[in-house]
Amino acid sequence: MNIFERYAPFIQDYIYRSGWQSLRAVQNAAGDAIFNTNENVLLTASTASGKTEAAFFPILTLLDENPSQSVGILYIAPLKALINDQFGRLNELCEEEGITVTRWHGDAARSGKRKLLKKPSGILQITPESLESLLINKHMEIPSLFGDLRFIVIDEIHSLLRADRGLQTFCLIERLCRLAGCDPRRVGLSATIGKPELAGQFLSAGSGRGTVIPKFNGGKEIWRLSMEHFYNSPPQADEGKLLPAEAPPAEAPTDTAPKAADPGIGYIFEHTRGKKCLVFTNSREECESVCQQLRQYCEARHEPDRFLIHHGNLSASYRESAEDEMKDDDSLMSVCATATLELGIDVGRLERAFQIDAPFTVSGFLQRLGRTGRRGNPSEMCFIMREEHQEARAMLPDSIPWYLIQGIALVQLYIEERFVEPPRMDRLPFSLLYHQTMSTLASHGEMTPGELASRVLTLSCFHRVTKEDYRLLLRHLLEIDHVNRTENGGLILGLSGERVVNNYKFYAVFQENVEYTVRSGSEQLGTIVKPPPIGDKIAIAGRVWVVEEVDHKRHELFCTLVKGNIPAYFGDVAGDIHTHILERMYRVLKEDSKHPYLMPHAVCRLADARDTFRKSLMSERPLVHLGGKMWSLFPWVGTYAFLAMERFLKLCCGKRLGLKGLQSSRPYYMQFTMQTDEAEFYEIVCQEAEKDFDAMELLYQREVPVFEKYDVYVPEELVRKGFAYGVLDVKGMKQRVRSWDKFR
Repeated sequence: MNIFERYAPFIQDYIYRSGWQSLRAVQNAAGDAIFNTNENVLLTASTASGKTEAAFFPILTLLDENPSQSVGILYIAPLKALINDQFGRLNELCEEEGITVTRWHGDAARSGKRKLLKKPSGILQITPESLESLLINKHMEIPSLFGDLRFIVIDEIHSLLRADRGLQTFCLIERLCRLAGCDPRRVGLSATIGKPELAGQFLSAGSGRGTVIPKFNGGKEIWRLSMEHFYNSPPQADEGKLLPAEAPPAEAPTDTAPKAADPGIGYIFEHTRGKKCLVFTNSREECESVCQQLRQYCEARHEPDRFLIHHGNLSASYRESAEDEMKDDDSLMSVCATATLELGIDVGRLERAFQIDAPFTVSGFLQRLGRTGRRGNPSEMCFIMREEHQEARAMLPDSIPWYLIQGIALVQLYIEERFVEPPRMDRLPFSLLYHQTMSTLASHGEMTPGELASRVLTLSCFHRVTKEDYRLLLRHLLEIDHVNRTENGGLILGLSGERVVNNYKFYAVFQENVEYTVRSGSEQLGTIVKPPPIGDKIAIAGRVWVVEEVDHKRHELFCTLVKGNIPAYFGDVAGDIHTHILERMYRVLKEDSKHPYLMPHAVCRLADARDTFRKSLMSERPLVHLGGKMWSLFPWVGTYAFLAMERFLKLCCGKRLGLKGLQSSRPYYMQFTMQTDEAEFYEIVCQEAEKDFDAMELLYQREVPVFEKYDVYVPEELVRKGFAYGVLDVKGMKQRVRSWDKFR
């Protein structure tokens, strides 16, 4: 089939006006799948490959041939910025044909929403949170709005595959289709999908359809990649050393810099001059800090400010001005950003992206790299890895540049294997179960327990939740006044429940940054975000403290002073790092491979790390003696298997090992003292891992590991169960311990 000839005339006209000479491979493949099947479609292609047009050209053609009597296309995107960006592109495509495109999110004008409610048609663009609000507050309008819905397009679907927000999105899709009595096809779009078949199952859940994943030749990817390492003060790793011949020459330091200047930030300052760039950080706090430092460089050099900022805590006007500046091809401003500019917003002729330290995922690396290289240019990214000089008596694990090694591993995994993190399909989302129960009651009003269960428990993402689990939740909600029973035996929202649901923050299932006040006795020490479990240690006010009690209702944490030295913990903990990344990090240290993208400091710092790795015998075995009774363990497993291993060592092996003072830098290493020797360690842990213990045994006594936003309203028994079976990767932990059998 000639896909172009199959397109509606107004689509063909748009292509002519745009000056396209031919359709891209993704557009031909998508057209074939959408025109010639009745299945869902998952489109995976590199950033800026034309996926949006590939999906919308055939979808709009089908709607042109057979117009919908309601909204015809529901477009769901994870970010308001992405909706705003696509709004302009879709409007340009649809305007001449008279197809309305409506934005529906917190920053969108109400006039467009009112027009849509009066006359539902065209395309509706919405975030998951606004869709939740729509289902609750416009419940009676859903059939007229979506009664003849034909397609649901889910953009950047990879960002919804590993957390509660993605499960919420698909719950909402299922609820909407039941309410409206419609049966739309689903189209997922992403540049970074690991295991597309699993993602296809995720996309199709509850739809009664399969998923077609078109295969096509997307052409050769060309990258300009560099990775440099900086100590935060002189000397740098290569000073006074002979450089390998393949390493490019180092650049001279700047003459004028702010006091206490950070060399890594200075490098970014110099290499953004005269260019339009993005500077990515891994947290909002770091984003603010980096932007401030770059602006201080501008002041010190008597240059105009050329740095903007973009993250989720900023007002809409700040974010939109940064987005507009990025789209201006004549602009030479650079933007410091978090993941808010990681997804598919068109940022125009962006020349280079910088990444400070390593992102947590291959997916994140690819998305950030993909912000550049649009409009025919190669993608270009420079990693900046920073660390402090180690003290002369620092312990072994601190001498490994973990971010540098992680960055190399991320790049190599994609180059060598095209590895991207797969979706998480085995969750026990009790926090989301609470949320969807309350949302359903708010939307429908009084329901019998049976009716409520039939609407909520039948949603695909709750397939692992038993009826007994749900009865336990409902009884608890009655006890805490979130749900009340009527005289007729029905269930309605209680007063306490209404206070939760009627707050605009209810629509989101992701955690906001809630600060906890840290206290020791009557003394207030400061605040942190996301407190660690009881028994863990935190660093604050220049000292180390052990957590004794956490009051989640009052947002208070009580602790006592202990001796020791650990990194500060302010909630910026490692994300969900996959085991495969840690395994590749081990190989980065073990092998002698040269990586052409490494710059001079990084080449020397990697050589130092490999030397340390070999001399310390980290290359030979995971347990390394640090002197006396102090040991360090390097499990080389991902975040959730690492969490399980910490608990396994403390709770299952602790007494036999004489284990004390276990401290972790997740998911890289643990340090502890023990009474046994190395041989006994392997014997004991392998014996304990062979036992058929339950994951619930890895929870501390009376521990309620509040992990997701609404866990505070879930029965403690279910919170514990959800953490044990849905978060801790006991299987991955056991596999790693079994691999140590050869050391017994």
